[in-house]
Amino acid sequence: MMLRTIPLRRPLDGTGLPVPQTLPAPAEQPVPLPAADIARYYHPLFLRAEPGRDEGWVTYYFGGFTGHEPRPETPNAVWDDPSVTREQRRELEAQYDSARILWSKARLRLRAAPLLRAAAPLWEAWRQAQAEYHQVFTAFWTTPDAMWRAQLLKLTDAERAAMDTARAWDEIAGELAGLAAEQLRAAGEEDELPLTDVAREIGLDADGWTIACADEYARGSSYSWHRQTPLVRALTTEIAAKRERLAEVARLADSPDTAQQPVRPF
Repeated sequence: MMLRTIPLRRPLDGTGLPVPQTLPAPAEQPVPLPAADIARYYHPLFLRAEPGRDEGWVTYYFGGFTGHEPRPETPNAVWDDPSVTREQRRELEAQYDSARILWSKARLRLRAAPLLRAAAPLWEAWRQAQAEYHQVFTAFWTTPDAMWRAQLLKLTDAERAAMDTARAWDEIAGELAGLAAEQLRAAGEEDELPLTDVAREIGLDADGWTIACADEYARGSSYSWHRQTPLVRALTTEIAAKRERLAEVARLADSPDTAQQPVRPF
């Protein structure tokens, strides 16, 4: 009898029976840890969060800020806590960013309101002194030649009075500009609270007040050339121009060839 062999798909053991093959156990999958309870990291005034009007946006609600609170910052412990997920950290950062914006506005209102009230009469004093200065200068057009010296004395008095009020204004305007700059740094340009809005809230109209950026009031700043603050600088330039006009008239009046000199347009 001819022997035939049949290839087997599984090996045989000593009994000649197929050996059952054990499949490898599936690799153990890491069990995801439950998300940490991050309520302990919430800002003390945080109330709740709700989906915003636009997709992907969240609206955060807080209790009323007074401005006396410390600056809201995401707690350092959030970054050291391994149970806090990346998404939860982003959520807490967004919460504290929102808290910081509200706090910065409350702080500006708290600190700027008394300064704005004190600034109002100083601005009126400046405006009155400026108007009187302009009036004294304009009077030269109708002042007789014999009265020019007396009118010049009035002009220098008016210049000094205007300069005193300009310095007083720039001092308080610099303080207000510094507070506004702090709020802007904390909240960003999109959430800036203008000083004019704060003034309006307390019944003042500050729309015409001259308040430059804080850098222009800083001593030694590149903006404050030869240490002059904004309103003082503008008045100094105006005084120089008006004095030059008077000096030109005096030169023309003293010149024997006045009639032959060309007249420059103004």
